Amino acid sequence: MSLFYRVFYLSFIAFTFFSFSNASAQGPTASSGIDEFNLTYAHAWAGGIDAAQFSPIDLNLDGVMDLVVFDRRGNRKLCFINKGIQGVIDYLYAPSYADLLPPLYEWAKFVDYDFDGRMDIFTYSPGYASMMVYRNVSDSDLKFQRVVYPYLTSWQGGGMVNIFVTNADYPGIADVDGDGDLDILTFWGLGSFLEMHKNLSMEKYGIPDSLDFEQSTYCWGQFAESDESNVLYLDTCLGGGLVVPSQTPRATRHTGSTLLLEDLDNNGLMDLLLGDVDYPTLFALYNDGTPEIAHIAFTDTLFPQNDVTIRLFSMPVASLIDVNNDGLKDLLVGAFDPGIYTSQNRQSCWLYLNTGTPDQPVYRLETKEFLQDKMIDRGSGAYPLLFDFDGDGLLDLFVGNYGYYAYSYYDNYFLHSVFYGRVGHYKNVGTNQNPVFQLWDENFGGLAQLQLTGLVPAFADLNGDEAPDMLVGKSDGRLLYFINDGQGNLNLSSTYFANIDVGDFSAPQLFDLDGDGKNDLVIGEKAGNINYYRNTGTSDEPEFVLVTDSLGKINVTDYNLSYDGFSVPAFFKDGQNNTGLICGSEKGDLLYYTNIDGNLDGKFLLSTELNSLLDTAGVSFNRGLRTAAAIGSLYADQSLQLIAGNFSGGLEFFNGKPEVTSSLAHISVGGKLEIAPNPASDRVTIQVPNNLKGAFNCYIMSADGRIMFHTSSSNESGQISVEVSDFKAGLYMVLCHTAEITFTGKLVIMK
Repeated sequence: MSLFYRVFYLSFIAFTFFSFSNASAQGPTASSGIDEFNLTYAHAWAGGIDAAQFSPIDLNLDGVMDLVVFDRRGNRKLCFINKGIQGVIDYLYAPSYADLLPPLYEWAKFVDYDFDGRMDIFTYSPGYASMMVYRNVSDSDLKFQRVVYPYLTSWQGGGMVNIFVTNADYPGIADVDGDGDLDILTFWGLGSFLEMHKNLSMEKYGIPDSLDFEQSTYCWGQFAESDESNVLYLDTCLGGGLVVPSQTPRATRHTGSTLLLEDLDNNGLMDLLLGDVDYPTLFALYNDGTPEIAHIAFTDTLFPQNDVTIRLFSMPVASLIDVNNDGLKDLLVGAFDPGIYTSQNRQSCWLYLNTGTPDQPVYRLETKEFLQDKMIDRGSGAYPLLFDFDGDGLLDLFVGNYGYYAYSYYDNYFLHSVFYGRVGHYKNVGTNQNPVFQLWDENFGGLAQLQLTGLVPAFADLNGDEAPDMLVGKSDGRLLYFINDGQGNLNLSSTYFANIDVGDFSAPQLFDLDGDGKNDLVIGEKAGNINYYRNTGTSDEPEFVLVTDSLGKINVTDYNLSYDGFSVPAFFKDGQNNTGLICGSEKGDLLYYTNIDGNLDGKFLLSTELNSLLDTAGVSFNRGLRTAAAIGSLYADQSLQLIAGNFSGGLEFFNGKPEVTSSLAHISVGGKLEIAPNPASDRVTIQVPNNLKGAFNCYIMSADGRIMFHTSSSNESGQISVEVSDFKAGLYMVLCHTAEITFTGKLVIMK
């Protein structure tokens, strides 16, 4: 991707047909002395986003609604301050506010239930299949008080019973009956009908600040969802049976739906946006009943009709928030599916701007990567490594991942999603006073072409030629071996290095553990232990022999969470040349171990002094789900910096804050591409020049720098056909390149 950015901006200069409003974010860097432009990631170290729920709240109490992104992958809270400029999307990542929010689990809805102008929070109550509630009691500081625990109840069948909401359901909370207090809609236990729990606060007390509910109906809207699919049946309470066609039904349905209540057609009645587990669409259900008795008259299965239909695997969850400060609620959509191996990533934060009015909204797709495109986001999983690959004395950043989402399919009615892992290379083009990471190679070593998952890189000279070679762990527990040809090119030598197989999810590190001057091999794995292979050979011809599969007597598995640990070791030397270890885990804790030197047969000491080591204060080192760490010294003062990765695909930085940019360098442009038809609306054909021999990459990029299409191909047919019906009207850059030559072109999309 870095190569594409370079050519894109050179073409921008040459053709002068794109303009950027954020020119201040670009500027020269001290790298090779060549004049370069750079695009800085505004939220580089925010930690990535996978399964987002978007909520408005005034975090800094300045009267402007800010934004919280709750990512259920590890129950992460990402806080963004809204600069409040009318008509402008401009948010500042502000992680310090996350500590002021209460613990949130699986799902969270920010609503003002007591109508005091401050957003309260409803969230899942673990272990109780219900919800707990926090009231916003902020004065001069952001504060919350828990007012409902362990679960919210409702009068049902002659007694107070918990309002049933699973971790796979996102309830609807709004003033459904128009009486001035907030009611709750949830699917009942078997999942077909919507229950309404009516709030009696106004009826009993004349004010809306109580949470006093009774079940008023078990079939709100008089519709039902199929127990085998997302097919909807209307008028079921009246004995009817109008079936709304949808996806292919699955054999066995498991619970899971998302609800957003909003008056979509301005008739004074609450309509419903409904997402369903295993499906990528969001249905709009329109209510023509009364405030007391809702009736769903018809459904829109292609919402929004006027623009790109939502298709987000799996189980879209919607929010309506004024993102650009124009007084209109915009539509934000994330993926809600609890399954970490089914959800889309990288393009899983869809923003539709409202270009209509408050009464008649018109939603136009602005981006599928809201906030994601301004941070390091490697899809699912981020396994960082600091290593000076080019020998310039500066540590570069490499990031492996579980995988980028590729596609989904149904097998015997069950949803499956496919991911392909890769390693990204961010070259340190700064100095030891001011490190700067530039995206240098989106697909380092061409690993994406191998179509594997769970890739964790490790580097060392393994054949004595003084060039760093690469081992890569993968989800099957074995190791890939790549040999450096001396020119920085890595060639695959073995898919089963040294016949090592640790079970599942091998996470290797090459490190001189016993102090004999030779790199040993340590490997984490799914089971949570650490394997130690001592190098009994030489530096030029290493022989790795298993010493123990329980190094340091470590197992990072938390059996209250799961039977897996997913250990990812990062051994290092501190300022006194003592060996330390930071180990990632399934639970999300980054665990710091000492008492290692001279104690390889014993038990390592779990330390609580990681904040002291990093010169940080009050930092919790539980950073999400399936964490991994890289630790090293990026500055001349020899202080230690830590980079934490998580399963949301992002990174966080501790004890510093280097810039991260997309690289834009001078490269050779071979000529222009032939693109037809041009202008286009549905499909275009790109004629690939004969100069592009062998494997090459082609991209289509929008004016704001977003990659809309990418393929790796070979020049056999000479043509590439691309579906562009989902593209918005406007100008696009087209680029096809190999390492030696690049061709560009302009594409006009008309609607």
